[in-house]
Amino acid sequence: MRYDGTDTAIMVPEPADKSTFVSEFEAMHQQEFGFVHQGRDIIVDDLRVRARGVLAEAEYGHVYTELRTMEKRSIAMPETHPAFVDYAPVYFQSGYHDTAILKLDDLASGDVITGPSIVLNSNSTILVEPGWTATVTSEQLVLDHLDNVSDRSSSISEGKLATEEVDPIRLSVFAHRFMSIAEQMGRTLEKTSVSTNIKERLDFSCALFDQLGNLVANAPHIPVHLGSMSHAVKFQLERFSNNLSEGDVIMANHPQAGGSHLPDITIITPVFKDSRIIFFVASRGHHADIGGILPGSMPPTSRELYQEGASTMGVKIVKQGELQEDEIRRVLVQEPARYPGCSGTRNYRDVLSDLKAQIAANHRGIGLVHHLCGEYGLDVVQAYMSHIQRTAEAAVRSLLKETRKTSGARQLKSHDFMDDGSKINLCVEIDEDGSALFDFSGTSPEVYSNTNAPPSVTYSAIIYCLRCMVRNELPLNQGCLAPVRVVIPEGTFLHPSATAAVVGGNVLTSQRLCDVVLSAFGAAAASQGCMNNLTFGVPAAEQDGRHYEGWGYYETIAGGHGAGPSWDGQSGVHTHMTNTRITDPEIFERRYPVVLHQFSLRPSTGGDGAHKGGDGCIREIEFLEAMSVSLLTERRVFSPPGLEGGHNGARGINLWKRYIPQSKEGFRVLNLGGKNTVFVGPKDRIVVMTPGGGGYGNV
Repeated sequence: MRYDGTDTAIMVPEPADKSTFVSEFEAMHQQEFGFVHQGRDIIVDDLRVRARGVLAEAEYGHVYTELRTMEKRSIAMPETHPAFVDYAPVYFQSGYHDTAILKLDDLASGDVITGPSIVLNSNSTILVEPGWTATVTSEQLVLDHLDNVSDRSSSISEGKLATEEVDPIRLSVFAHRFMSIAEQMGRTLEKTSVSTNIKERLDFSCALFDQLGNLVANAPHIPVHLGSMSHAVKFQLERFSNNLSEGDVIMANHPQAGGSHLPDITIITPVFKDSRIIFFVASRGHHADIGGILPGSMPPTSRELYQEGASTMGVKIVKQGELQEDEIRRVLVQEPARYPGCSGTRNYRDVLSDLKAQIAANHRGIGLVHHLCGEYGLDVVQAYMSHIQRTAEAAVRSLLKETRKTSGARQLKSHDFMDDGSKINLCVEIDEDGSALFDFSGTSPEVYSNTNAPPSVTYSAIIYCLRCMVRNELPLNQGCLAPVRVVIPEGTFLHPSATAAVVGGNVLTSQRLCDVVLSAFGAAAASQGCMNNLTFGVPAAEQDGRHYEGWGYYETIAGGHGAGPSWDGQSGVHTHMTNTRITDPEIFERRYPVVLHQFSLRPSTGGDGAHKGGDGCIREIEFLEAMSVSLLTERRVFSPPGLEGGHNGARGINLWKRYIPQSKEGFRVLNLGGKNTVFVGPKDRIVVMTPGGGGYGNV
């Protein structure tokens, strides 16, 4: 069974009591995901009938009788036993132990093995941990926990693990455990969401933050989200101060509140222990429509923030465990519609469902944090959280020192231009101690369009680029920015006013920022410098006294990656600040009135060089109904530059093939430029040809 509009089905057994299948399904959904969809239809996907036959009657309790009556022999010296193979060092909670390896086939009934040991046979491996024994019976291996050995959680909570001295093995374990929390949050969000944008394209991010809002760990989701979410958490921590309770959940998306652009809604949940905040968990998802002047909420011609949809500096959408749906409706539906020419979200039901999925993802993260603290103790968990951040700081300082030494210069400079001529100017000053100043003085003023980017986006680009250039394996966290100071002059389009339009800053300017930073370090030629944003849909309508919900679809399209000193650029990939997956063609054509005619590489569009830039893509879509289509793209005027003598990549092109039934060719082909909105009719086509990446080095 599953909810209508979702793809996640749950197998519901026949209720044993008088409850119904519906109530049983809702109870299982609540337990698994933390919420139910009130009022949504439930679909029965399939019925399964199980038939069971008894081949032989098992003798119940036989093993217990055998254990009571058998003669037991403890294997005190495993190396003298015929079953012994070897000793191997195995890492357990208390450190490395020489662990005996034994063959099960050579063990006899009554043999008792003391952990740590490994028991092998032809198709299984059994680990007997320290503090456990394994008794061999005629048919089974029975594990027993020794009463006189304290369990790991109690020993750890009593402070037997050092918190000051860093164990490299344990450091790696904690780094992966922290990342695992974010990854499992992401899997929950993917399973419970309903929109194509989040479920199929995976346009979301999940992360774990410390009690001060600093990034601890993230899953490898969307880089432009992850660097800026810390700003969002810190803003809400200051905004609500002491007015946060267990069970509260905050929703925010305003650029001044650490947001990237308005469709990216952040859900933040504090994690409490003993009435105090010990961590934060947060998820950010791109919602396909949150209102504004056009379906999809990615208008290429927006001039003011209100034209891009609903915005909030921060509001509690769950208060002490109770969902505040009236408040959500006010923010997403009523407030945006107050502005001239604007609408609230055109598909409130799906947006609300995805917000609930984000809440469920955070709920999953909270449970995992509590489990981790219960397993190791809060002091140990927070100590290794700090150790991991300091490790990241040391790695970045080492990178900056090495860069200063190899370049022979204290200052690194780079600049690039947006298609409207706006300049991004960067000077990086590196000190001997490995600290650095990223100074964007000389950057152009705020623009009267939507490529303005809030400061959090610039921080995202910097932390991403630094992490990419560090050779060590380490999780991206706040420590990467500890040695860095950033100067972004107010009034520039990288630090715009509170009402400035920013929808393009997150998806276009962020990409150009990466090109500028990597160019300054000589790390890579420019990539496509764009996310090639395509949106289409229809607005809500009233007809014959009935209300018809509108809808919007959004996707980003891959292009060419810039080449580097020792490698060619990849072709047809999402580069740098985007890490989304494009919608599968079958799902794309099934859910929307479109036909995908072509999605292929665009040959010979990568720049030549000693290492060649990656090629862009061609994506051609036919529309079966009338609707609005918007394109928000860059690198249609200036080519992605090569580096160290490498050639530039090819510019992108956006075409509208208008269906003309009377013409010989069948279409009238129009160049749409980089940013445009058109209203297509049936059989019209949009062709997006994305830029290639720059080449590196002389041919």
